[in-house]
Amino acid sequence: MSRDGEKLIELVNELGSRVSHLLTDMIPPAAQVHLLSAQRELITALMLIYEHRVTTAPTGRTRRAAAGARRSTQRRRTAKIPID
Repeated sequence: MSRDGEKLIELVNELGSRVSHLLTDMIPPAAQVHLLSAQRELITALMLIYEHRVTTAPTGRTRRAAAGARRSTQRRRTAKIPID
């Protein structure tokens, strides 16, 4: 994992711990457990998204080629359909 990823994890964990510390008096213990597990899942999802974006290699298709493929698909769809 890159150093940026580690910094991101530390930041998210620090923010989560500060918010949970502030809300400890207002939230019942059962809800705290639920929120902590939700926080863990959110952090995991964010890290997976981050790692996917950072480590994904370019597909080799350029934006222009992808746009051309979309245009040719759209032309085929706009042809008139005969109705009996």
